[in-house]
Amino acid sequence: MHNSWSRSLRRGIRHQQITLFLCGTYLLFASVMPAQTATKDSSLDPLHQLSNSIEALVKQVSPSVVQILVTGYGALEEGGRSDTGLVIGRQRAIGSGVIIDPEGYIVTNAHVLSGAQRVRVVVPAPSWDTTPIRSLNVRGSTVEARVIGVSKEIDLAILKIEGHGLPALPLAKFGKLRQGELVFAFGSPEGLRDTVTMGVVSAVARQPNPDSPMIYIQTDAPVNPGNSGGPLVNVDGEVVGVNTFILTQSGGSEGLGFAIPSGVVAFAFPQLRKYGHIHRGGIGVSVQTITPALAAGLGLPRDSGVIVSDVQPDGPADNAGLKIQDIVVGVNGRTIDSVPMFGYTFFNQPPGESVKLDILRGSDKLTLDVPVIEQPHEMDRLVDFANPKKNLVQKLGVLGVEIDKQVAALISGLREPTGVLVAAKAAGAGSPENSLTTGDVIHALNGVRVTSLDGLRSALDQIKPDGAVVVQIERDGKLMYVSFQMEGT
Repeated sequence: MHNSWSRSLRRGIRHQQITLFLCGTYLLFASVMPAQTATKDSSLDPLHQLSNSIEALVKQVSPSVVQILVTGYGALEEGGRSDTGLVIGRQRAIGSGVIIDPEGYIVTNAHVLSGAQRVRVVVPAPSWDTTPIRSLNVRGSTVEARVIGVSKEIDLAILKIEGHGLPALPLAKFGKLRQGELVFAFGSPEGLRDTVTMGVVSAVARQPNPDSPMIYIQTDAPVNPGNSGGPLVNVDGEVVGVNTFILTQSGGSEGLGFAIPSGVVAFAFPQLRKYGHIHRGGIGVSVQTITPALAAGLGLPRDSGVIVSDVQPDGPADNAGLKIQDIVVGVNGRTIDSVPMFGYTFFNQPPGESVKLDILRGSDKLTLDVPVIEQPHEMDRLVDFANPKKNLVQKLGVLGVEIDKQVAALISGLREPTGVLVAAKAAGAGSPENSLTTGDVIHALNGVRVTSLDGLRSALDQIKPDGAVVVQIERDGKLMYVSFQMEGT
């Protein structure tokens, strides 16, 4: 009885497995089988029209969205901790990016590249067939990428891959964005490449931190870890923002996603591409959000808005007559009621022009004309030490500056007082795989200590074409290795 029952059970299981296989096969191929009967013309159905429009949009956008693979060293998560303290180990991270220039320039988040030694990009293979069977065969190509520029302040970075005529997405006009507008988030959530989700613009200008000048687009389109750096696009296939973070208690999407506005991307991209960092206009002031407690303690005439907390001596604002404790109520005729709105006005304000500040000083209303100047960047001062011919390191494609006491004084938090500082990139020189960036300090090359430009060049000359190059650098106060191959002749 037992054996007979067992044989019947096995036959039943095999029968179920065959049935499930046939059902699965039918579902996979059903899309290519002709319908036996047509109940109605679906082209006139609004739901089919919407579905077809979204499908067309995905086909338009997907070829421009890339997956970013980052390897490097950093602090390990909880499982990597020990009784001896923090453990540093090799890490791998996955993010997203979007091609915004046909010559291979990709925008992503700065935090995606944190601690990066090697950056690779998975570029989608061109395909107009999105049926399930075809999608299984579309893998894309993986290529090396160079870090061109990074701004941690606004969490944006630019990568460069070799290519011409690549499918690039245009940036939308941020001023035209409206609450409730339909948007789509593209990227690689949890490493799942070529994923798209849909939602609306929950808020066009959200300010999570009241004392930060940054504003964000808020969306309920599902965004998860791995989406960082990917585009948020409108129904025209334009990039309205770059997905950057979520607010969550579970660790996954809870409908609170945030993207860097296209207006900020449009401002930052040309500067990151040219200088490797951001040149911002400013007037030499610091501002804070007015709270009820602050207003009560200082006896201010209002308990909300923006107050001047510091004025740079001999700066534009100081020379124009602005004072600490002045309340800024408007810039160029536009009402200002928050620090992010005040800061955002200077993203699109070119240096050399002037702004009109409407302020309250006690019970007096004043209007001050204040010139906007370009705020100096630490790297800009160091470039003054570099001569394009004398300081060129041809094989690395950089302008290098030897670190002496004078240069070391300009670099905050330098770990070692010797080496060669990467002051700028040199166009048309160096290996395309070289991911050195402005601000890196070269301490060693293939295990040989580097203390001078001549020593660096000499060490490079010893490496054969296509030979391995390992550069020990200091970046953001951390020592790390950057490796690539020397270009062949």
